Amino acid sequence: MEKLSLRDLFNRNRRSGGAERRTKQRLPKNKVIKILVVDDSLTVVHNLRTMLEQDGYYVLEANDGMTGIELARRQRPDLILMDVIMPGLNGFQATRKIRKDQITQAIPIIIISGTEQPTEQFWLTKLGANDFIGKPIVRGELFVKVENQLYPQRVVA
Repeated sequence: MEKLSLRDLFNRNRRSGGAERRTKQRLPKNKVIKILVVDDSLTVVHNLRTMLEQDGYYVLEANDGMTGIELARRQRPDLILMDVIMPGLNGFQATRKIRKDQITQAIPIIIISGTEQPTEQFWLTKLGANDFIGKPIVRGELFVKVENQLYPQRVVA
């Protein structure tokens, strides 16, 4: 039997025959990818923050549409995850305002909603949303959609 050191136990390439599991390149240490999460549920915001930070993203938070718009203008995130139902300015209104503003109009927006109605999805795309994800949020689906918006030249299936 071949003797393995402790370091060998954690060397995936040795066990997998050199195949890399990672499907996307690691983010460069000097490039910060900012994602703005706009949702009135503290639980949803916390869970999204945890998942996104584990993957190396910097997360900004807003608990309503107006704060989301202001943060988008000031911070210019690389992507926005926007809830639909929120007090004050809802996701429909906030998306429309972001799309009409020259400073924020090019930022990709993924809508998050508990109702996956085709009419809702239709109107959100008409307002300028780039994609849609339903609640409960599935981690794998979230990262596929995030990566498709951040790295459009390399669409993830």
